[in-house]
Amino acid sequence: MPDMLVKLYQLPPKAPFVEKLQKQGIAIRRPIGPENYAVIEWIANHFGGGWAGEAENAFFRSPKGLFIAVEQVDGHSKMVGFACYDATAKGFFGPTGVQQDKRGRGIGAALLLAALEAMREEGYGYAVIGGAGPVDFYQKVCGATVIEGSEPGIYAGML
Repeated sequence: MPDMLVKLYQLPPKAPFVEKLQKQGIAIRRPIGPENYAVIEWIANHFGGGWAGEAENAFFRSPKGLFIAVEQVDGHSKMVGFACYDATAKGFFGPTGVQQDKRGRGIGAALLLAALEAMREEGYGYAVIGGAGPVDFYQKVCGATVIEGSEPGIYAGML
C-alpha cells in the first residue's frame, strides 16, 4: 500500500461530517486518561496489536494524537472508531479504523478530518498517510495524492 500526501492548508471543513454524526448520537473527541486501557483494548480487539501499539504512542503524546468516535447507546458510551497521528513518525496520519458494522456513515471521514485539522493547528503544512489502504477514500475526503515509490515505506522490515 502506498503512502499518500495531504495538503493541510486545503482541507475541507469537518463540521458537516461531525454535525451529521451528532444527530446520530456519535461524538468525535480526544480520549482522556482514564479511558486509556479501554481505548487501546478496543483497538487491539478490532484491528490487532500493531495498531494498538501505534495508538498507545499517540495516546501518550501531548496533546494526544488520537481521536475516538463514541456512540451513545441506552445511556452508555460505546467506542466505534479511532484515528491517530504522530503515532509512528512525526507528520504521519494513521492508523485509523471504524467498527465494521458502523462503516458507511461518515465516521471515518469525520475522524480523518479531525486528526488532519489538529495536525494543521499544530503547525504542519502537509501530512503523510502511511500505508494508505483505501486510496479512493482518502482522495475523495481530503484530496490526498499517492506518493510514488513509497512502498513499503516506513513499515518495511517490521516484526
